[in-house]
Amino acid sequence: MGHRVRVLAGLWALAEVVVFVLVAGWIGVGWTLLATLATTALGWALLARQGARALGELRERARQRRPSGRAVGDAGLIAVGGVLMVLPGFLGDVVGLLCLLPPTRFLVRGLLGRAVASRLPAGLRGPVRVRSARTEEPLGGPFGTGAHASGFGRPLIIEGEVVREERSPGAPG
Repeated sequence: MGHRVRVLAGLWALAEVVVFVLVAGWIGVGWTLLATLATTALGWALLARQGARALGELRERARQRRPSGRAVGDAGLIAVGGVLMVLPGFLGDVVGLLCLLPPTRFLVRGLLGRAVASRLPAGLRGPVRVRSARTEEPLGGPFGTGAHASGFGRPLIIEGEVVREERSPGAPG
């Protein structure tokens, strides 16, 4: 795994240098350096704005004791996008913008979700549907009668069944 990461990082750096040289040949070295500085400044500004917004949402969810959910993922994508924008290189700037801008962040989130899901064992992949029915019958078995989960004199029993869709070996997903 570490070897793959090093190879990908090396290929990424090589691609950044090639793009930098192509842009410098197209618009000139001075303008290319100015564009690199401009994208770095834009990266800092977007990181500050979007990062403050994401941290505010995380803070609000924590204050209301709600699960963080997508807000944590957005904060991570904003951090990665900010780093990519601040580092010199035009390819990193494009990917960083995709991570930083809210209208395009869902694309990156979807790609990462598919990549992670494809690496999971087949038994852990979704979709899993859960059907449940609520009944109010006394608890039996080891708890006996009189043991009430709700604590209000009535038993709280939720019967459920997890239904997993089986996929054929050649099916996508």
